[in-house]
Amino acid sequence: MQSSEKLTLGMDTSGSPLLLTAQKDGKIFSVRRKGVKQEKLLFPALEALLHKAGAQMEDIGRIFIIRGPGRFTGIRISLTFASMMQFLNKTQVRGATMFEVLRRQAETSRAFAAWQKENPQGALAVVLHAFREEYFLQIFDGEQKGPAWLSREELLSRLSGYGKPLFLAGSDKDGQPLAGLVGPHYTFAAEKDCFVRPATLLEMAQEDAWSQNALEPLYLKPARFELVQPK
Repeated sequence: MQSSEKLTLGMDTSGSPLLLTAQKDGKIFSVRRKGVKQEKLLFPALEALLHKAGAQMEDIGRIFIIRGPGRFTGIRISLTFASMMQFLNKTQVRGATMFEVLRRQAETSRAFAAWQKENPQGALAVVLHAFREEYFLQIFDGEQKGPAWLSREELLSRLSGYGKPLFLAGSDKDGQPLAGLVGPHYTFAAEKDCFVRPATLLEMAQEDAWSQNALEPLYLKPARFELVQPK
């Protein structure tokens, strides 16, 4: 007898590898595809995932997407697909930034709990490689400052000048550890917490808080490319 439970779908198309994951009847299924042409990879990967789960497109009852930062086209295809499913299938949509997903993984780790106990004034920061010698950064310290796209020099300056202990999550080029980029003067999240885990997307998909701005993309630009507003 076929289950009537709706499928929960998690999507990360912001970069390589593309990740699709689904949960149905308590089981988790995942598909990863390497490459930067996410627009060509999405539907073959989705077909493979649905086949694994024994489901069809109309069975998708909830979608969780990563809404940035990352490759412009990659972000757009998740947003477009989720919007289409919301309109045609009444699918519920949840979304968060890559910063928020990695923050969740790091903050729920034992390593972070132990570090925070010793550094109550410290903060968690997420660093992601953007392009060539440029990086994305967001520091979660309660001051509600938005994320930034920085050069390598700007990133190192901002971290060293922060003035409080930092617990870092994220990765350098090609998924390399951050220690080689920023030096050993910080505490680093475990490798498993620095890359998106399927279970995290599916867990966050169940939380209504992520329905707010779920389809709002996060596009970041280097400061030198931003238009200067006339006075």
